[in-house]
Amino acid sequence: MEESSSTLLQIETVKENCKVIRENIAEAAIKSGRKPEDVRFMAVTKTVEPIFINAALETGIDLIGENRVQEFLAKEPELHLEGVEKHLIGHLQKNKVRQIVGKVDMIESVDSVELAAEISKRSKTAGITTPVLIEVNIGEEESKFGFSADGLEEKILEISEMPALEVKGMMTIPPICEKSEQMRQNFSKMRQIYIDINSKIFNNINMDILSMGMSADYTEAILEGSTLVRVGSAIFGPRIYR
Repeated sequence: MEESSSTLLQIETVKENCKVIRENIAEAAIKSGRKPEDVRFMAVTKTVEPIFINAALETGIDLIGENRVQEFLAKEPELHLEGVEKHLIGHLQKNKVRQIVGKVDMIESVDSVELAAEISKRSKTAGITTPVLIEVNIGEEESKFGFSADGLEEKILEISEMPALEVKGMMTIPPICEKSEQMRQNFSKMRQIYIDINSKIFNNINMDILSMGMSADYTEAILEGSTLVRVGSAIFGPRIYR
């Protein structure tokens, strides 16, 4: 009974967190000169049990992001996903591409030409087109995946010519910063790269997504132009690794 009460309390907490985050997103969007609906709210579900993911979905969230292929495939049957868009947002190994292509609506974490080629190959075999985002390592951190800003235009051009792929925008995970000003500088730099490349004409490119901002910095990201924020721990609490 105690566990049941605890679970019910956590469900209510999840729902209240979603409400607060949605209000924060709306406020930041308006401050940035846009409408609240111009910024998509993704619930990041890494290590979260299906019962709590479904609680978030009940609040109207229509986009979830999962980091790991196996975790998503294991949880999917228990999730209430009608009308919900699914993205893979974590690093994707080439040997896992076959398992996830066609299972999610978008792969946000394309961090190499070789990975893009494998997604293209598997998508073509499956007779589908897979929307992708290009992951940019805006902080040039050795510990993170993603393309360097240097030479990015040529890489995107190469990927855009691959069959069965549709480049829809960019994604980034900037360096951890304690000060809001530092956060905004990184997001501003990313947005300028996005604008510069988006202003050029490429085949198979219609970039309208700039995915940046997570639980600790999503309001700063929105103020600097993010169109999609990826929020996990601010909804579900600290991750529990088993």
